[in-house]
Amino acid sequence: MGIGLGILLLVTCIIGVSFIYISPQFGRRANANQKKAYALLPNYKDGKFINREKIEMEMSMRSFSKMFREMLSPDPNVNPKSNIEVVNLNSDDLEVKADSINEVIWLGHSSFLIRLNGKTILLDPVFSEKTGPHSFFGRKKYNNQMPIDLIDIPHVDAVFISHDHYDHLDYYSIVNLKDKTDRFLVPIGVGNHLKSWKVDENKIQEFNWWDEGAFDEIQFAFTPTRHMSGRGLADQSSTLWGSWVLKGKDKSIYFSGDGGYGEHFKEIGEKYGPFDIGLMECGQYNKLWADVHMMPEESVQAGMDVKAKRIIPIHWGSYRLANHAWTEPVERFKAKAKELDATILTPRIGENINLNQQEHTQSTEWWVKITGK
Repeated sequence: MGIGLGILLLVTCIIGVSFIYISPQFGRRANANQKKAYALLPNYKDGKFINREKIEMEMSMRSFSKMFREMLSPDPNVNPKSNIEVVNLNSDDLEVKADSINEVIWLGHSSFLIRLNGKTILLDPVFSEKTGPHSFFGRKKYNNQMPIDLIDIPHVDAVFISHDHYDHLDYYSIVNLKDKTDRFLVPIGVGNHLKSWKVDENKIQEFNWWDEGAFDEIQFAFTPTRHMSGRGLADQSSTLWGSWVLKGKDKSIYFSGDGGYGEHFKEIGEKYGPFDIGLMECGQYNKLWADVHMMPEESVQAGMDVKAKRIIPIHWGSYRLANHAWTEPVERFKAKAKELDATILTPRIGENINLNQQEHTQSTEWWVKITGK
């Protein structure tokens, strides 16, 4: 019996490891020469990228036990009771290239379709039904459909990636976007994944924190966050993570990516603010990993730190990646914003936020109808 169980365990491990090294979804790691170049960077140490501010994550048996209990008994409202209806987008509208077009469209979680100076930009595009390395892994989206299908997006001027976690860097999306996208702007190391997925190397540009660039009168910068990276079992923090600053001729956007609260938000605000809009991570949090995912109250403060005139909570409303009620992030976010007198927007998935308008009044508490409160 013992020998049989041992063989079964060994075979399971072999299959699991083989899956990681054979499946393209896991991407590709840096080679020896790349690692030597990384070692010269101030934010790379002992074979890993590091945060500027120390992060602490309790990894004791007590914390794992607590996490396991939470997974078995999550909040009763951890998932919505019905499908989330989205606002459908018209692909014909994306063909219009007028420089005066400046709009932000939430695609759910941390994915956005941005129109800046009439250019079409995607932030962390995840069009897969589930978040994970394969269709039989991960959590299913709350919305049965996306506001627009990938095939209906005619042309993309740029794709910006914040880091390589599966809910931000999606194999299916990149493969289906690679031939219609002009450029992919990614953190250091993430380019290896894209190259392994047959993205043209000439389209890929990697960035370290505070690196800047420009195309077609759009200026951008890759800025720090407090987070981590990795797509496999043994590649923790082997690629970089961060946030993005986007500046057009008249409008500017800050995209937080993922990360815990820290002093970097004020630095970004001082260097690049103010912003017309801040897209701030808010959701999938837990006190056990508070240093790498903000609490909703911190999300509001971070939006104010970067000097965002209006703040949108993101990283909620699409997947269950934590055990809190699915509407808790936005409710806590709203309460803190009211306390701090911050201007926020809570768009539906697919709703258009026109940055040329000084006021936006379409945002509603759309989630209330779904929860039945």
